[in-house]
Amino acid sequence: MNNVVLIGRLTKDPELRYIPNTGTAVSTFTLAVDKGLSREKKSEMELKNQPTADFINIVVWGKVAENCANFLTKGKLVGVSGRIQTRNYEAKDGTRRYITEVVANSVEFLEWGDNANKQSTPSNDDDDFFNGIDGFHPTDNDDIPF
Repeated sequence: MNNVVLIGRLTKDPELRYIPNTGTAVSTFTLAVDKGLSREKKSEMELKNQPTADFINIVVWGKVAENCANFLTKGKLVGVSGRIQTRNYEAKDGTRRYITEVVANSVEFLEWGDNANKQSTPSNDDDDFFNGIDGFHPTDNDDIPF
């Protein structure tokens, strides 16, 4: 079983490129995922200038990649599900390089807009914004069973 679920913040804006000959979109970004340390351990690590988060490379393909590049920015909170992939290559200096990354099949935008403290669920004023994104459809609160 190879299944990964992460929640973290983008360390920089996603990079979007297109594969030559096929035109397939691919986006890459890095997530800072909190290590879930106790308050004391986190303070201790911060005093020693040690990271309190893991930095995970994410790769996204297709329309999801385009949506990530168009709507995500540095610092936004996202949820990612996918699989771990490892690969290697020979660098120009002749050394073997190894890469471990998450190939995402789903990316959930957990924050919208410029305000990081803004509610993660969009208001009805945002309906027109979401109509232009594949997979997003406005709902009526009367349709929610609770």
